[in-house]
Amino acid sequence: MILNEPQQKAVRTTQGRILVLAGAGSGKTRVIVHRIAHLIEQGVPPQSILGLTFTNKAAQEMRHRISALIGERGKQVTLATFHSFCMQVLRKEIERLGYTREFSLYDERDMHRLVQQLTREMLGHEGELPSLGPTKAALAEASYAGISGNSEEITWHDTFSKELYERLHSSLRAYNAVSFDSLITLTLRLFEEHPDVLDRYQERFRYIMIDEYQDTNPAQFRLAEYLAAKYHNLCVVGDDDQSIYGWRGAEVQNILHFKADHTIKLEQNYRSTSIILEAANAVIHHNQNRHDKKLWSQRSASSPIEIFHAPTDAEEASAVINRLIRLHDQGLKWRDMAILYRSNALSRQFEVALLQASWQKQGQWMRGIPYEIFGGLEFSERSEIKDLLAYLRVIANPLDQEALLRIINVPRRGISDAYLDTLTQANRTAQVPLWELLQKEEKKSTKAFVELIQEATHRFRSPPFGESLIWLIEKINYKKAIEEEVKSEKMRAFKWENVQECVNALSETQEESLQDFIANTTLNRQIIHSAKNVVEDKVHLMTFHSAKGLEFPACFLVCLEESILPHEKSMQQTGLEEERRLFYVGITRAQQHLTLSMARARMRMGKTYPTTPSRFLYEIPKNLFQVTDHKIL
Repeated sequence: MILNEPQQKAVRTTQGRILVLAGAGSGKTRVIVHRIAHLIEQGVPPQSILGLTFTNKAAQEMRHRISALIGERGKQVTLATFHSFCMQVLRKEIERLGYTREFSLYDERDMHRLVQQLTREMLGHEGELPSLGPTKAALAEASYAGISGNSEEITWHDTFSKELYERLHSSLRAYNAVSFDSLITLTLRLFEEHPDVLDRYQERFRYIMIDEYQDTNPAQFRLAEYLAAKYHNLCVVGDDDQSIYGWRGAEVQNILHFKADHTIKLEQNYRSTSIILEAANAVIHHNQNRHDKKLWSQRSASSPIEIFHAPTDAEEASAVINRLIRLHDQGLKWRDMAILYRSNALSRQFEVALLQASWQKQGQWMRGIPYEIFGGLEFSERSEIKDLLAYLRVIANPLDQEALLRIINVPRRGISDAYLDTLTQANRTAQVPLWELLQKEEKKSTKAFVELIQEATHRFRSPPFGESLIWLIEKINYKKAIEEEVKSEKMRAFKWENVQECVNALSETQEESLQDFIANTTLNRQIIHSAKNVVEDKVHLMTFHSAKGLEFPACFLVCLEESILPHEKSMQQTGLEEERRLFYVGITRAQQHLTLSMARARMRMGKTYPTTPSRFLYEIPKNLFQVTDHKIL
């Protein structure tokens, strides 16, 4: 594909602060890749270019495409997510903030467990917590500090939550751990307290590009501004009309009020038909706070948008599945079709209808349509993987108390809960790390555990890490532990397969240290699963949020009713305009076929309630859609 005129302008404008407004399907990744290649061809050293994005997948795709354009030089460009970039900085510089370079990275689940543990200690009892208010407050404020980049802005309404928050940060320091949310704030603090470090990174990265800029939060905004403050070569690419993450701290104002020397609009869409884009433009035009732009396409439409109104939610689901079958009969693969909804709770009726559907394959009747729910249980959340990762975390950083408590008796080695409780009480009273207490214990099982970790630490000092993990699994006889604890033979096989997959991941890693592997595991969240070469032929079920960045020949936007879209609670938090942007994102996922549906009555908490069509449907011009009966032949 040859670059169009606005794309060429975005590629060739290299100096100053540049805002590239890239509409849905307008080829923004292609522009970013060609712009980086152009900078290098113009003599900019690749090591001087920093590209920041929000997903590892996007960074990897850019790296691959740049290398395809200009070869080995492209590999010298730093392309990373905000968090992985900050991780790289902190691995080299964090000692200036009082941590060691072997720090552990705690994700949201680790933080939640730690806060609950501290809450129980402060309340002086075990078991269920009487109130989760303080816990939620401390976690929320820790997250807020990470988003805003300033913990001093927190306003506390009770002393308990404030003390809990302070203990949380003391514990993190004691465990030599940092939270995922604090990666950016610690980097900001590093730059503020040590100007020489900031100057070094400003000198290194003289050209900075940020993808999906509409999704940046205040801390990410400040990080970009710090890095670009010396040479002012900051190019941000994004689309305010696709800003849908206000609920997790994204500030659409960052892109609306970006101080640009040059503004370039990419409005030609290469994904969807003209009718689909006309509908999207008509809907988003109702938002007041946006940059003026209008998507257009050279792809003509073969059919209008279809809208139908089913009597009940069950009949809506059946009607959608019947249309899927019709499109499949016309030549589309199951994987070419997606069902999008506002929240995961709405998937059940569609799953039932897919399982019960009858369709023909090579003249034979088949029962059930294969489907996949996007964003199911993450591989790293399965118990056996959490066990192995906890072992690796302790081997890399024995002060990581969360991980230590998880695996000290896994597999069972005769360390009782009562004995462990005595140790942890002594640990809290003396304010001595649990690992130091364990090293002084004479109990046979405890000594054996300490010796195991010490030997493992020696083995995991350098690659190949996969071989070391095989040794560890055999040493603790983990396969036998699975066999003893899991009754189902099928589940045993499934768990052991996951263990083997974890070994594969560690064998394939390019990281030079165990700490880097663990950090990237936490950053990626869904590590470990090896990519399959063949895309399975399954219908995709996902939320509007999960669909962002994806595209499908046929999309079904379902459950389009008031209080669902716009969502009743979300309207109070992020406002009507973000809900409209969410609908816009859903519409612009469709390439050829777009179907919008709703039900006149929906089941909630066992009772049936009447519904009202979403107000957004009335914003689509009538000449762009065709209303059909929910029943089709």
